[in-house]
Amino acid sequence: MKPIIAIVGRPNVGKSTLFNRLSENKKAIVIDQPGATRDRNYADSSWNGKQFMLIDTGGFEPVSEERMLAQMREQTTLAIEEATAIIFLMDGKEGLTPSDMEIVEILRNTRKPVFFVVNKIDGPKQEELSYEFYRLGVERLYTISAEHGGLGLADLMDDVAECLPLSCAIDDDEERIKIAVIGKPNVGKSSLINKIIGYDRTIVNPVPGTTRDTIDTPFEINDRKYLLIDTAGIRRKSKVSQRLEQYSVLEAIKTLSRCDVALILVDATEGVTDQDTKIAGLAYERGVVCIIVLNKWDLLEKDNSTIGKHVKHTKDKLKYLDFAPIISISALTGQRIYRIFELIETAYDQFTKRIPTPLLNTKVREFLDMRPPPRYRNRPHNFSYVTQASVKPPTFIFFVREPKGVHFSYQRYLTNKIREEFNFDHVPIRLKFRKKGKRG
Repeated sequence: MKPIIAIVGRPNVGKSTLFNRLSENKKAIVIDQPGATRDRNYADSSWNGKQFMLIDTGGFEPVSEERMLAQMREQTTLAIEEATAIIFLMDGKEGLTPSDMEIVEILRNTRKPVFFVVNKIDGPKQEELSYEFYRLGVERLYTISAEHGGLGLADLMDDVAECLPLSCAIDDDEERIKIAVIGKPNVGKSSLINKIIGYDRTIVNPVPGTTRDTIDTPFEINDRKYLLIDTAGIRRKSKVSQRLEQYSVLEAIKTLSRCDVALILVDATEGVTDQDTKIAGLAYERGVVCIIVLNKWDLLEKDNSTIGKHVKHTKDKLKYLDFAPIISISALTGQRIYRIFELIETAYDQFTKRIPTPLLNTKVREFLDMRPPPRYRNRPHNFSYVTQASVKPPTFIFFVREPKGVHFSYQRYLTNKIREEFNFDHVPIRLKFRKKGKRG
């Protein structure tokens, strides 16, 4: 799992600017479906060969002025718990504030590496702005310009990278299907894992967010090897906010980077909530197999139309996951638990399937003849070649005259035809378009 660097600090000190400069993806990821858009607050990044996940704590939710200090305290406390290393950012132009000093006092109590950084020092003439921050008595103070980069930022990140461990692989056995159980707090993740494994591998407690650390459990069913990854949660503490949504999202991010299959647990008694939508959107973005699991089915009063209504509601709320299987279960009673693994096996076989290039091109040519691509700039839009570049998820590269001229609706048409023809009905697939003559 990748180490985590959290950027903490009060509002408007430049956290998002630093986040954008360090992140590998400069643009927020947006799914072109209703209800799936979310604010970006995490990114993969690297420095000096060390890979890590970057978290912008200021990107979660704005708060009212009267709750500002409490919110900063909450975010800092949770960053200490979750992060491998912490960058504490202050504003050189505004100077040292009581809020900064309170956060410093919190940070003094952690054994994790903390980097104290004064931002908005745009050149040698501004260095004197940092002098008052030495009152904090910290061992090392970094001065940077998040907006312009430069030597100060390089010095900071050299030292940050030095303290990070190398990313570790979770399993050397490539035949083992890695399953993440994700969902909002108190939806039954640990109960499901315990029922699958057959004993109390993790603590089950009705208080949301009991699980503290990610717990990996290897096991076999029907001679197939699996690794079950439990999603760590955030324990409720008197000093920590009861608003757990953003932190359950963070935990989903951490486990999704390690899995092939995501079991997205939804409380059937509540239906799909906005928080469920956000977590499911993360799984979609990561391109893993998604199986939507409606848990607590035993608590519902049912008639002949119950399952149909719940499936329709789920599909309406998660339109971008229309390919994902939906199953109703009870983690408490064990109802239909092992049916999940039939779905996993079917989906995983599709997830790792390769289509021979000649067959792929023959069929795609039929799709193009059936519905020719729209003209681009008043000229025919030629598609010359297609190849499957990878699996997990199945990814297809089309070589065309002008990639940006392939309209989204036509991409969707090709996606649906490939799904239908090659039986990719349970998994995400990715289509990429490159300019003709630029293979590889």
